[in-house]
Amino acid sequence: THRTAARTHARTHARTHARTHARTHARTHARTHARAHARTRALAHSRTRALAHSRTHALTHSRTHALTHSHTHTHKHTHKHTHTHTHTHTRSHIHIYCL
Repeated sequence: THRTAARTHARTHARTHARTHARTHARTHARTHARAHARTRALAHSRTRALAHSRTHALTHSRTHALTHSHTHTHKHTHKHTHTHTHTHTRSHIHIYCL
């Protein structure tokens, strides 16, 4: 009876030891993995941020370009056809442009 008890005890001890070992191993593994993951995430983040930045910059640039373009266009346009557009529209446009 004593031998079987010792065997069961050994078995339970082995199980608990395995569990503890697994936990510590998981922790170290998680740390290594986390470091690698953080690096890739930081890389991805910087890449996306750079992309987003260039995209916003391009958008603002195109917007300002379009605005200046449209403004010069409207100005020419209003000069040629002063009364073809609605009064308020041309007046506000000329006002903005002159300012």
